[in-house]
Amino acid sequence: MNLREHDHADGMAVWLSTVDSDRLIDAADTKEQEIAFSLGVRCGLRSHEILQVRPSDIVDTDAGTMLVIEHGKGDKYRETPIPSDLATMIQTAAEYGDSDADAPIISVTSTRSLRRWVKRAADQLADETDDTRWRHLSTHDLRRTWATALADADVDPLLALDWGGWNDLETFLDHYKGAYSPEAQRRNRDKVAWL
Repeated sequence: MNLREHDHADGMAVWLSTVDSDRLIDAADTKEQEIAFSLGVRCGLRSHEILQVRPSDIVDTDAGTMLVIEHGKGDKYRETPIPSDLATMIQTAAEYGDSDADAPIISVTSTRSLRRWVKRAADQLADETDDTRWRHLSTHDLRRTWATALADADVDPLLALDWGGWNDLETFLDHYKGAYSPEAQRRNRDKVAWL
């Protein structure tokens, strides 16, 4: 986990490692929360986008399984990759739940509720791990973590822009790719014999 002070706001920006992302998802109280956290950290969705996801938004394309975001920021359409296990989880939840393919998979309708879910899970992890950095985690940090993971995996920056719905590379670099992932730092530390 990496933290950095926000440039234009109080508080800290957080980037989770792969292990920490898994810990957050595992800390979910319900399958619905697990899906919500995964949509943030594995698909890079904004809070309001997480609340809109329907099973019918999962489509198979020549590029692989994608998640359609019909009304992203500025009401813009985009498609972003979705892990197959998350796609299956969403489709299964719809099949065995009370919702249909055209209803949002997340039952809460306010981003405030989503923020409370993340805060509760982060506070629990802070208590369990004695790592107070968890207390700084916000819903938006999940998207930030996803963007950094894409950069760390050498995804073409222009493709990352397309998947994430950013307008320009400068915005992406200034606000999302602000820290190297712990994995990237570890790989580079391993290059230095005395570290």
